[in-house]
Order: sequence, then structure tokens, then C-alpha cells
Amino acid sequence: MKRLLSGNEAVAHGAWVAGVAVASAYPGTPSTEILEHFARFPGVYAEWAPNEKVALDVAIGAAYAGRRALATMKHVGVNVAADALFYAAMSGIEAGLVLVSADDPAMHSSQNEQDNRQYAKFARIPCLEPSDSQQAKDLTIAAYDLSEQFDTPVLLRMTTRLCHTSTLVEVSETRLPPPGPKPYPRNYEKYVDIPANARKRHLVIEQRIRDLCEHAETFPFNTVEMKSNRLGIVTAGVAAQYAREVFPEASILHLGMSYPLPRKLIKEFAKKVEKLIVLEELDPFIESELRLMGIDLFEGVDSLSDTRMPNAKSIFPITGELDPGIVRFCAEKAGLLEPPTTHRPAAVDLNLPVRPPVLCPGCPHRSTFYLLNKLKVPVNGDIGCYSLGVIAPLNAIHTIGAMGSSIAVAHGAAVAGDSERHVAVIGDSTFFHTGVPALMNVAYNQSNVITIIMDNRVTGMTGHQENPGTGKTLQGKETCEVDIEALVRSIGIDLVKTVSAYDVAAIEKTLKEWMKLDKPAVLITKEECALLPSARQRYYPLEVNTEICNGCTICFRIGCPAISKSEQLHEVYKRPLAKIDPSLCTGCEICAQVCPRNAILFRQQAKEKREQAEVKK
Repeated sequence: MKRLLSGNEAVAHGAWVAGVAVASAYPGTPSTEILEHFARFPGVYAEWAPNEKVALDVAIGAAYAGRRALATMKHVGVNVAADALFYAAMSGIEAGLVLVSADDPAMHSSQNEQDNRQYAKFARIPCLEPSDSQQAKDLTIAAYDLSEQFDTPVLLRMTTRLCHTSTLVEVSETRLPPPGPKPYPRNYEKYVDIPANARKRHLVIEQRIRDLCEHAETFPFNTVEMKSNRLGIVTAGVAAQYAREVFPEASILHLGMSYPLPRKLIKEFAKKVEKLIVLEELDPFIESELRLMGIDLFEGVDSLSDTRMPNAKSIFPITGELDPGIVRFCAEKAGLLEPPTTHRPAAVDLNLPVRPPVLCPGCPHRSTFYLLNKLKVPVNGDIGCYSLGVIAPLNAIHTIGAMGSSIAVAHGAAVAGDSERHVAVIGDSTFFHTGVPALMNVAYNQSNVITIIMDNRVTGMTGHQENPGTGKTLQGKETCEVDIEALVRSIGIDLVKTVSAYDVAAIEKTLKEWMKLDKPAVLITKEECALLPSARQRYYPLEVNTEICNGCTICFRIGCPAISKSEQLHEVYKRPLAKIDPSLCTGCEICAQVCPRNAILFRQQAKEKREQAEVKK
């Protein structure tokens, strides 16, 4: 039976068919849906972990216990999980272990576009790259067989385009019997990673990669499609789709395993074609390996990059996401394709209005950023939907780095002697991820950083996943709910306060008072995300009293999409009055609180006014 599945859904299905019993992840686009779909299958355990290292450690523990296990994360999450990845590569496993890295070429939702195939080479583990949803499912299953055959974790590299694009997949309703838990290993030399054992294990993994090189020669997903001998293309991942589309007559060596490479197969393929090129996204990972093998690659008559430079690619760009248009342009530039004899159709000018990213109407973070901008303090930000606090008109964030970095960066500036008082902002899920150790460091070393934990009761940016503060697990079970204020106090910070994120006056009063105190402090702004179903039930749009509004523009400074300038001008100042779009307004009342003239009706006032209007009718 065939079904239309996204790449993420296909990985989840493949893991279930392969008999995976335990899966752990931290949600991160573009990988999030893998665990969400896997958790729905019968007979599995799936969880959201506080961060990616914990997730991979959990999967390793399950694999040590003899159960096939899966850990998934976005590409930057592998940086967090790197310690776990390297010791698992060194120790090996008892049952199959697969790590899915969802890379993000073009940085659709990321702070970089690192190519995580480099991690496979670094850790000496195999890397598999699907090119469509069918391969995502098939290579997931193959990864578990490979993992157990060679006693190694396997890296499955996905990319955004593949994760979120749907193609037909042959699905199965039957599942391989999950291997039952076996007696937990007491193998001191294999699993106790002290230096004396690790030195011996290093020799083992070097032999393992040599054995994998031999296996790559017959790996069934490394395929050759011979057509014309004028051009040969070595490719992997979603780039293989572009190779077929742009070069329909070319011969293609499609690599399902991009590390280690099948050296003999590649050399034999190279001998059969006049020109050989590599088509891959991001780093010249395969291209560099072919050059080291002494294989001549076609440079192009007008190469876009200088191949004498380290890490340069000869024809295709090293940055951004590929698509057929980019591949075709580069091929024409390099002389691989003739420019079209007819003019290409001109690009259609849709004349669409600019739609900048913005915090949602009713977002509980808006009040805090409005006040931080007003206070003119340096703000160290973090990764989350609240990163949008950097956008005009809020303009309230001055640094954004990695998950959990805001607190430590602010601390670093403080202990370096910066004369300004630093504020760190971090979301609840990010605080659980890597913010707790950073805040512990602030408490231990007693810097005067003010940390604002924006608790919107969910992991918001990746689509409303549960976290340790929500009281529910990924599979919907009721569980303990971490008390953030109690946790903060327990690590040694006594200046802690929880306020409603919609209470502008309370937030401003607290911050101004704390600015005068030379000690660490934590303000928890608590209100659920405005997009949660429970929040939506309380929506009630506000109104502008046009008889009082004088067009002062202060309400515009909170950056709410529901507020805009009307066509009505103030009779004296000739400034546009404010208006509120009732289809967007949630009734959060932040605008009403900042209005100096009380020209915006609060929720109850708006209700009473409308009820009176109905009575008159």
C-alpha cells in the first residue's frame, strides 16, 4: 500500500517498522514531526527530553539495554549532543542506534547551516542520506541493520526540503519484532570509557570504518544509472532529484551512504565518463573526498569559486539551498549546459506587500520587550519565538547566539566590568534545555545579571510541544510540572518574582527596582501562548475610543499586528488615529495599559459598550 508521507513521517514509519522501541528528542525545526508521528505508533515509548544530549544519552541507554533506539534533532542540536555521540561511537552498542540530524540549508529556521556529514567523519560512524520519502523510510530501516552489523551508531542526514516535502511511500502495517531487553551488559572494556579502555577501542573503531568502506561497495542504496558517457554526476540526498531533473541524459552515481564512500565504485564510475562532477548541498564533503582519491573533476569554463581555496566547490555554491534553477544556472555558467535558445519567461512581479516577522497578536512576550526598549538596557537574547523581540518597533535584543547562551553571555559581560546592567531573556523550554546551568553559574559567581524567564507554558517556536514545565509528556500522560520559581530559588537566587506577562506596570516596577540592586535576580513572566486552544477561548477584541485618541503613536510601539493607523485624522494634530482589527485582536490589553490617554477600551469596557449597542438595536 502506498501513502503520501513527508520525509519526517517516513522516518517515523521506518523506525516503527524496524522495531524501534525507544525514541527521544528535543523539538527543533525541521526535525520535530519525526517524534510527534512516531509517538502515535503502538508498542513504542517516545519522549521529549530537556535537550539533545539528554535525548541521545537516553537512546544510547536503551541501545545498551538491547532495544533498538532513535534520537532526532535539528543540525545544531548535534553540537549539544556531541559528547554523547562520540562516546557511543567509541563504545558501540547492543542494539541498533540511529541519530537523525535534520540539516537546514538556507537557514530557514536556524542560526547557521552547518553540514553534519562532517560529524560522521569526525566520529567515524556511517552517514546515510535519503533523497525522497521512500528512501527516508528505507534507509531508516537499513540504518538499524547497519548499526547492529557493525556495532556502531548511524547518522541519518535529512534536510529541510526532504523533511517537509511529501512523496509516495510503500508502507507496511507489519513490524519487525522489537528485540526484547537482554541482560544489561557487564562489559567493562567496551562500555567503561576510561583512558586505558578507550585507547583499545580507538583501534577497534578505525578497523570498523575500514570494514564499512568495504561494505559501502555493495551497499544496495549506492546505485549507478548509466546513460550518456559525456557527463557523470556523483550525488547524494535531495540533490539527486535535481541531478535527474536538470541533467536527464547524464549518468548518475547516487550515494545512499555518503560516509564512508565506496572508493572502488566511484573510481570505476569515473572511468566510464568524459566529465565528472559532484552535486551536493553545502560543504564539498564528497567532492573533497574524490579529490583526495586522485579523481579529476570537471572545473567548469567559468567556475563560480576558486578551487585553490580551502573548502571551495568547483561549480555549485557552498552556501544556501539548491534547487533546479540554481543547479541549471551553475551548469550553464560552467559550460555543462547550453544556454536556452529562447528567452526565459520574465519573472512575474506579484507586487506583494512586505510581511516582516512579528510576534503574534496577544503574545505575552510583547510587554516585556516594550519595556526593555523603554529602559534602554543591553539585552542578551536566546533562541525561541521571543527572538522576534529584535524586530522593529520593539528593537529590544542586542545578541542572540545558541540555546541557553543568553544568561551566560550576560554574565560574561557583567564580570568583564561592563558599566551597563545586563538583562538576559530566555523562554521556559530553552531554560530547561541549557539555561539552568548558566543561571547556576550566575548564582555561584554572583554577577548582577537580571534574568527574565518568559514562561509561555509550552515550547512555542517549534509548534507547541510539551516540556518539563507543562505537566504532560509527549504521549499525553499527566506528569510532574517543574516549578520554575522553586527551581531558581533552589540554586541560590533569592531575588525571584513571578508576574503575569500581561501586567505591564508590575513588570516595569520590578525591573526599575532591581536595577538599583547589585545582585542576581530572576523575573518570571508567566502567561500561556496566545495560540494555545485554552487561550483562544478567552479572545475578546478591544476598541479605540476615537473621541479620546489623539494619534500619539505610543500604542504602535508595542508592535502588535492588530493595531494600525486609521484613515481618520485628529482634528487638531492631523495625525492618524489608531484602529484595532477585531479579527486579529486577542484582548490581551497590553495596548490599553500603555496608552497614556486611556483611549483604548479594556476588555470589560469593550464588552459593555457592545452590549449597550445591542440593546439600542
